[in-house]
Amino acid sequence: MSLFSSIKDSFTQLTDAIDRVSTSEYVFPSAMLSGATIGQHTRHIIELYQCLLNGYEAGAVCYDHRKRDVLIETDKELAKKLLVNIAAQTNLPNKELQLTAVYGDSTAEQLVVSTNYYRELAYNLEHTIHHMALIKAGLKELNKAGVSETFGVASSTTRHRNQS
Repeated sequence: MSLFSSIKDSFTQLTDAIDRVSTSEYVFPSAMLSGATIGQHTRHIIELYQCLLNGYEAGAVCYDHRKRDVLIETDKELAKKLLVNIAAQTNLPNKELQLTAVYGDSTAEQLVVSTNYYRELAYNLEHTIHHMALIKAGLKELNKAGVSETFGVASSTTRHRNQS
């Protein structure tokens, strides 16, 4: 399925981008990213996939309960290993899931939504591309050239550009 290969391709691009920066650049608070770091954006991507994979067996996912593991955002080698591990684990059969979330800062009311594994994988892929676009801005601030033109660009946008 192209969804699985697209995830692997995105992770390969992200790993290549991580390789372009030093550890100090990986944790550099970027003005372009409102003080966030490339490492924090990478951690965020990883943890959403971890939530999905951890909830797969039970059929329940809650992205709100991710770990926010500082090690992932400070250790670029760990982040790269996790990306490889996640890419190897995503090729699972589709199944129904329940997504639980709280939407709003001033409420504790949980919303439970029926979804499925492939839908959540697609969401995570789009989410990954969005954060890669932000990472690309951080790389530009660091004067790190060389990421592909499609880094952080949705495949639908790339197809549209190629047709125009």
